[in-house]
Amino acid sequence: MTTPSLTDRYVWAASRSVPEKQRTDFARELRERIGDATDALRESGSSPTDAERATLTELGDPAALAASWTDRPLQLIGPRYFLIWWRTLKLVLGIVVPIVTAAVLFAKTLAEAPIWEAIGDALSSGFSAATGIAFWMTLAFALVDRYGEKEPTEAWTPDDLPSPPEGTGAGRLGDLVASVIFLALFAGAIIWQQFASFYTDAAGNPIPFLNPDLWSFWIPWFLGIAALEIAFAVAIYLRGWTWPLAVVNVALNAAFAIPAIWLLRSGQLVSDAYLEASGWPWGDAGTVILTIVTAAIVVASAWDAIEGVVKAARSSRVGWMA
Repeated sequence: MTTPSLTDRYVWAASRSVPEKQRTDFARELRERIGDATDALRESGSSPTDAERATLTELGDPAALAASWTDRPLQLIGPRYFLIWWRTLKLVLGIVVPIVTAAVLFAKTLAEAPIWEAIGDALSSGFSAATGIAFWMTLAFALVDRYGEKEPTEAWTPDDLPSPPEGTGAGRLGDLVASVIFLALFAGAIIWQQFASFYTDAAGNPIPFLNPDLWSFWIPWFLGIAALEIAFAVAIYLRGWTWPLAVVNVALNAAFAIPAIWLLRSGQLVSDAYLEASGWPWGDAGTVILTIVTAAIVVASAWDAIEGVVKAARSSRVGWMA
């Protein structure tokens, strides 16, 4: 896969904050501007690499350039510290809010709270954390802007440029292979447990882990979800993340997580004979294990769904570069 040049990274970084209808024109004009300036420096004796770097350094921070091109002043706090504030805020929110949300969700499930109450409290705590962080960080930067140094201490350089997200096709082959292998193992384990087990009955027959009654509907349901997930992984490999595929991803996660949690919490998922043979509920550990498994399903499904939405949003911003 070709590594993006500094110019590619600069154009992408600048264009992602430009309204979608203006991106193509902006990107074309910016590339022409960079090309002309780079050619002029090369004619004066600079090497291609040095000329490109010098041109981008002269242009400055791509976000600031895009804001000036669209007549969008960066003055929520003040133009000197706006971009530093915005990038720091996004970084802190992206780290703290998911941790707070997951921690509250885990604590609520550990306390055996109803699942919808646990989810509601977790989302509420995440929102409260986000608003608190945004308020105090904005206040801190406003004070720095008013009473601090006149200029930010670190100047922007081309080394600060982000790399565009990976495209589709061969670059995602590893993700496709990993997904197919995992889903095949998942489906194989469901079928295997019916014919092999750590425990046997009086006649020496293996005791399946999953409730055999589930073969009437729910086990085929989960096998069907696994097949759909494989088809979904192929679609992502061929097309990349789009908003329709992000919606499908949310639906697939819900189609797995909701019945799995319901069957688990209602005692229908695991075979009674298997539980009896294994000595369930293993004292006080039984409740803790049940809670941890429930929380793991909720967190994993929610994380995957949110990650798909984020990737679709990123792809929609950079699709013009294809």
